[in-house]
Amino acid sequence: MTDRLPPPVPGSLHHVEIWVPDLPRTIADWQWLLEDLGYTLHQSWENGRSWNLGSTYLVFEQSPALTGKRHDRLAPGLNHLAFHIDTPDRVDLLVAKARENGWTLLFPDRHPHAGGNHQHAAYLESRDGFEIELVAPLTA
Repeated sequence: MTDRLPPPVPGSLHHVEIWVPDLPRTIADWQWLLEDLGYTLHQSWENGRSWNLGSTYLVFEQSPALTGKRHDRLAPGLNHLAFHIDTPDRVDLLVAKARENGWTLLFPDRHPHAGGNHQHAAYLESRDGFEIELVAPLTA
């Protein structure tokens, strides 16, 4: 574990903190994906984990102050996190891995163009109701 990160680009995100109802389940849902995308473990403590990529990191914490049991992406607040993916084939590979790891493909009838014909994307939901979008540009 290291606390040293590369210098940030002004205006870029420092971190995103997500409160979760079950930290072990969250680690099982997210660790493989984040590490596959190039994130590395940044911090680990009793109630949380964080992974960083460059100078930005994602925090998942099972806070004792948590009041809800499940995230509702349709309520006010965070709807989803979107990640750049290099190729459409890589999006498809990650979708297969995600399904093997308990994620559900959203909008399967419009996949992989649920976001429009200008991109190849997948929308996935974790077991705790968190949504991610994996987006690759269409190749010419």
